[in-house]
Amino acid sequence: MHLPAPIHTYFTAHAPQDGEAFAAAFAAEAVVHDEGQDHHGPEQIRAWWLAAKAKYRHSADPLDMAEVAGKTVVRATVSGDFPGSPATLIFTFGLAGDRITDLRIG
Repeated sequence: MHLPAPIHTYFTAHAPQDGEAFAAAFAAEAVVHDEGQDHHGPEQIRAWWLAAKAKYRHSADPLDMAEVAGKTVVRATVSGDFPGSPATLIFTFGLAGDRITDLRIG
């Protein structure tokens, strides 16, 4: 499966060493919605990602991708230190050019 470049970065970045590349995949006005909270802008998103990696020690392996209503939807198996692991989650990405503008994880 060929993921768009910023989505590929999202799924392949390693914490903490790839934090700058991870943040650079997001647009300046990007918003990530995860676990009932919104994270705004690349630096806040990077901090959320690093905290989640430290807490859950998780990885996500994309299973498939589809375009739905102007969004790129990736279904992925997420494994880590959390109840119910592994779990299949849906990642809904908004893209503009080579940046992620919004992401909803559920």
